[in-house]
Amino acid sequence: MNAWPPSSIGRRRVAAWLGLVSALGAAALPCAALAAEPAPFPEKGRSIRIVLGLAAGGASDAQARFVANKLGEVLQTPVIVENRPGASFILATEEVIRAAPDGYTMMYAPSSVVAQNPQTLAQVRYDPFKDLTPISLGARGPLVLTVHASVPARTVQELVAYIKANPGKMSYASFGTGTSSHIYGEAFAQQAGLDVVHVPYKGGADAAKDFLAGRVQYYFDAAPNAIQNTATGKVRMLAVAAPKRSTMLPDVPTMTEQGVSGVDMPSWLGFYGPARMPAPVVAKLNGALAQVLAMPATRDFFRQGAYEAESSSPAQLAELTRATYDQWGDMIRKLGLVKQ
Repeated sequence: MNAWPPSSIGRRRVAAWLGLVSALGAAALPCAALAAEPAPFPEKGRSIRIVLGLAAGGASDAQARFVANKLGEVLQTPVIVENRPGASFILATEEVIRAAPDGYTMMYAPSSVVAQNPQTLAQVRYDPFKDLTPISLGARGPLVLTVHASVPARTVQELVAYIKANPGKMSYASFGTGTSSHIYGEAFAQQAGLDVVHVPYKGGADAAKDFLAGRVQYYFDAAPNAIQNTATGKVRMLAVAAPKRSTMLPDVPTMTEQGVSGVDMPSWLGFYGPARMPAPVVAKLNGALAQVLAMPATRDFFRQGAYEAESSSPAQLAELTRATYDQWGDMIRKLGLVKQ
């Protein structure tokens, strides 16, 4: 049995081994430091997806795809749009919330997703202020009250008179329960004392099919859809639901100008990601989006649909989200709407 301490030869071998281990450890430190550094964002060739809670073919879908194409060029990586329609954008929002907060998943969402849905829909389980990361504003634009050509009304007051002459026989479309198009429809009905039926759809494209066919008679629609549908000759634009006339639709008066107040809040869309996104990643996406939204081609494309492409800082979008949430909350309480 060997005695301890070891012989002088053994001690020299142990010392040499410890020295080797120490040297190897010191050599590995730079490698460990490099490994600890985050990977560059975005990784070359890795796709970024923009989740959209609406069916393909609508105005928001067109905007998202245009931005995705330009964003891919700026970031030099594929950017795709993934449509997840249904449940008033809840499915898409939950998809984004569950995603890894690494910048490869974000959504392009109308203000209703963060400002109205949490206050009108019982199935909403997300908190827009805790579960999402604001990245950038995307666009501003009004909703437009449109009416099917079969309805003999060319002003809001004429529409009110026609609906009152046909109680319970008229219906209006929306792109989902709890969305701005639904709440505007309820506000209009209550303000004017109308007996009408609400018909919700999964998005603007689905609603447009029945609206153009005359199965629903009027609709607070996104401006790009309203312009496109009006071009068919099957519908007419009666009013913009905004505080003032749109510079893109100067001949269309506001609801307030035509005697119906309270249906006049602006509409916008923004980009959000999951909670806890790293600040450098948010900054990279924000800068890229600002570059895309400032491009003349982007501005021209959005203006064709009476929308203004507009970016913001993440902090500005957070402030806008809170302000819009509070504004809609006041309207929802005044209307006496309860979560459904």
